[in-house]
Amino acid sequence: MSVSAASLLYTPAQRARRDATAWTLVQGVLAPVQFLVFLISLYLVLHSLQTGQHTDWALGSVVVKTLVLYAIMVTGAIWEKVVFGQYLFAPAFFWEDVVSMGVLALHTAYLWVWWQGLWNPTEQLLLALTAYVSYGINAAQYIRKLRMARLQKNHSNSPLSGAQAST
Repeated sequence: MSVSAASLLYTPAQRARRDATAWTLVQGVLAPVQFLVFLISLYLVLHSLQTGQHTDWALGSVVVKTLVLYAIMVTGAIWEKVVFGQYLFAPAFFWEDVVSMGVLALHTAYLWVWWQGLWNPTEQLLLALTAYVSYGINAAQYIRKLRMARLQKNHSNSPLSGAQAST
């Protein structure tokens, strides 16, 4: 798969800033932690919906997942500012950030409903599942961008980079 100029995520200066900032490491640590918290919470939510057991654990796990989400979103915005010069909606990550806003809205709605006790536990867990579907879509977007960045790096390290091979 070749990398076109239109699909390049980072200019050389942006790549250098990305590689130099500690926020890249923070994101690299928080992303798998968040995914692990998500998987545990998803199991608890599904188990509770199926069996009616351990509902408090399931509800609480969504709160923990949401707090981890907030942490990765805040540090991600800082990372984006360091690398691209703006906190959100840098062109390279525009659609990921748009979907992230929806993910945040759904998780925040869950927190509000949970905190206020507005809905019954089953309805709260169904809202959590909706938030988790949006998180899954967003995670897939970021995994795709990670793959694109690796392809860009491999392309820029190629001895034929910038040259065309003749046939």
